[in-house]
Amino acid sequence: MKMANRIGLSKFSVGSTLNRPQKSLSLPSYNSLCSIAEKQESTSTNSSTTDIQTQAQEQEQARHEHVRKLQNFLQVGRTGTARSFIKYLLRPKSPFSSPSHLYTLFSLSSPPMKRIFSDMLFSICSESKMVSESAELYMLMKKDGVRPSIASFNLFLESLVSTKRYEETLQLFSEIVGSGLPQDQFMYGKAIQAAVKLGDLKRAIELLTCMKMGGIHPGAFVYNVMIGGLCKEKKMKDAEKLFDEMVERSVTPNLVTYNTLIDGYCKVGLLQEAFSIRERMKVENVEPNIITFNSLLYGLCQAQRMEEAHRVLKEMEAYGFAPDRFTYTTFIDSLFKSGNVDASVAISEEARRKGVHIHDYTCSILLNALCKKGDMEKAEEALRKFLENGVAPEAVFFSTIVNGYCQVGDINKAYMTIEKMEALGLRPNNVTYNSIVKKLCETRNMEEAEECIKKMVEKGVPPNVQTYNTLINGYGQSCLFDRCFQILEEMEKKELKPNAVSYGSLINCLCKDGKILEAEVVFGDMLHRGVVPNTQIYNMLIDGSCVAGNLKDAFRFFDEMVAKQIVPTLVTYNILINGLCKKGQVMEAENWASEITRKGLSFDVITYNTLITGYSSAGNIQKALGLYETMKLSGIKPTLNTYHRLITGCGKEGLMLVEKVYQEMLEMNLVPDRVIYNALIHCYVEHGDVQKAYSLHSAMEAQAVQPDRMTYNCLILGLFKEGKMHEVKDLLNDMKTKGLFPKTETYDILIEGHCKLKDFSGAYAWYKEMLKNGFIPNVSICKSLISGLREEGMSHDADVICSEN
Repeated sequence: MKMANRIGLSKFSVGSTLNRPQKSLSLPSYNSLCSIAEKQESTSTNSSTTDIQTQAQEQEQARHEHVRKLQNFLQVGRTGTARSFIKYLLRPKSPFSSPSHLYTLFSLSSPPMKRIFSDMLFSICSESKMVSESAELYMLMKKDGVRPSIASFNLFLESLVSTKRYEETLQLFSEIVGSGLPQDQFMYGKAIQAAVKLGDLKRAIELLTCMKMGGIHPGAFVYNVMIGGLCKEKKMKDAEKLFDEMVERSVTPNLVTYNTLIDGYCKVGLLQEAFSIRERMKVENVEPNIITFNSLLYGLCQAQRMEEAHRVLKEMEAYGFAPDRFTYTTFIDSLFKSGNVDASVAISEEARRKGVHIHDYTCSILLNALCKKGDMEKAEEALRKFLENGVAPEAVFFSTIVNGYCQVGDINKAYMTIEKMEALGLRPNNVTYNSIVKKLCETRNMEEAEECIKKMVEKGVPPNVQTYNTLINGYGQSCLFDRCFQILEEMEKKELKPNAVSYGSLINCLCKDGKILEAEVVFGDMLHRGVVPNTQIYNMLIDGSCVAGNLKDAFRFFDEMVAKQIVPTLVTYNILINGLCKKGQVMEAENWASEITRKGLSFDVITYNTLITGYSSAGNIQKALGLYETMKLSGIKPTLNTYHRLITGCGKEGLMLVEKVYQEMLEMNLVPDRVIYNALIHCYVEHGDVQKAYSLHSAMEAQAVQPDRMTYNCLILGLFKEGKMHEVKDLLNDMKTKGLFPKTETYDILIEGHCKLKDFSGAYAWYKEMLKNGFIPNVSICKSLISGLREEGMSHDADVICSEN
């Protein structure tokens, strides 16, 4: 019946009305209908307006009634009831739109009780973490000259800090200080906490100083916050001083204090100091908790002191603390970093058995480690165990396995992993497919890479910028630059903006192929499209110009880079130094090297190697040796590249220096490579010790270092020097059996060697073979041969050579 009344039905039923005898009805005219409709509409509108007005009046009455009740509660001193009623009035469906609305109405209705009410309202809003409302209310109170109590201010400060509004906390504290309101320990504590959370330790220290100067004694909370901030910034000496001050001021350190210091020491590797704090806890009868032990375990595991870590773990369990997720993750991470992947997997399995849920991120790390190791069988087994132990299958796990199979070159199994993934209801993503695309591009299988991208699209996974970047790099490596440009256009059509990597891949490949002009055109297009170049791209252009021998362009790119405030790196300077050294401009190269130190950078092994090579090639071996000594004194270990040119240069100074440098190289635990052996063989041949050269050749082969044409050329030269002309052919046959067929330099040595031994017919035989194999001899060697043949009465052969050259 109520429902009927609400929707406007009569009290009579519909059925009774229909059953009643009806009079015949005449139809009303159109105008009559319109008139009726207008009247009904007007009545409806008036009724609606009346309803709204009535509702508004009722709400206004309710508000006034609520304010009157509050006044009564406060007048009779029922503050507890008043507080409960205010909380009720702050509920979502309250007739008051906001706390400020309630404050305004109460202030107008009862000015004498305004101060007590406003403070109560402000404290309740702050307690309820209604930060924005509290701030708005505070501004109104301040405007009215009403100041909250210290207790209410403290609640508001706590509310701001707990909601991470640290800047506002400090602003409010500054206002409190400026207003002349007395500050207490709690206020300073919250202000210091806010400064520490913002990472502004300087301000926190200033606040602590002001606190002490104002005669307010910092408590354990303030010291703990300050010590925590200093430990986070790895300022352990300052943290120690504050801890000592805390003790001197008779503020008792608590578990938080000790845990903070232990954690700080462990994170900077000061384990002895961390364990000293642990001993102090024992003396002071401060019981440790799991955080204490986990911090110590973290420090020991980071230092790979696993035996001690296991002892601490036993102590932790003796105290009744079972290892938690942090404990297991610490051990897993440490074993993983030490390369003991199997032990990491075993620990993760133990955690699962004990009901400790290892974070998915840790599972991913373990799978990734096994995949990087190339142990795909164990990776698959680990994944199976993770899933059996209740770890929810994640796309990242399978993407890691896909990437692992790609790394070992098994694309078929990578695709099979995707099928397994889909069977579990997981959708492969860009990361999954990009691993396959990358591997196919690395192996120059570009057609299959394009097919993989088609599969991606069919599966509803659109290629992203990284996918296209990989393709650009793949085609660039194959020098198919037209396709690279097509891909850039495709990206634009699909509204995927090419980035610095897209252009960088293409520019790098063009530079490597010697197409510097084309690389510069691409670079210009990149700038035109608003893509900001980075240091790496400028390094590519500078290096490409240096390799092409165009130092002018290299320095133009460098100047442009600096003008755009793109900071050159050590790599940039090393490229320029190398370019200058190769041009023989060693002094200028050293001037640029001094620019490295002026920019606050330090030489690396590449810088030293480049300068040593430059001076060695220029014949200034003393300068090269000086740099070599400086390099060692700087704590930079020489590499094989250091000795490549150095040994050759030392050969001009005598075998004693060569042997000294070579011995130092061996003491550095560096194993000689082919370049080193060739340099040594050449030095011994030049100084006439052919026997030593041959013993080095034997050592070279014993070390499975394959000789090259240069090796044989030096040995052939040595045989000619010793007049062992008849042994040359055997050596040459040995050279050919290794697939090393003579080229111009070898034939020149053979012809010149026979000429010097006055065997011009033998020299002529090598000349004919050389010509037959498509090589042209050196002009001066031809002249020597022609002259010798004429002396031997072989004028016809000499004339033939003259006609052929």
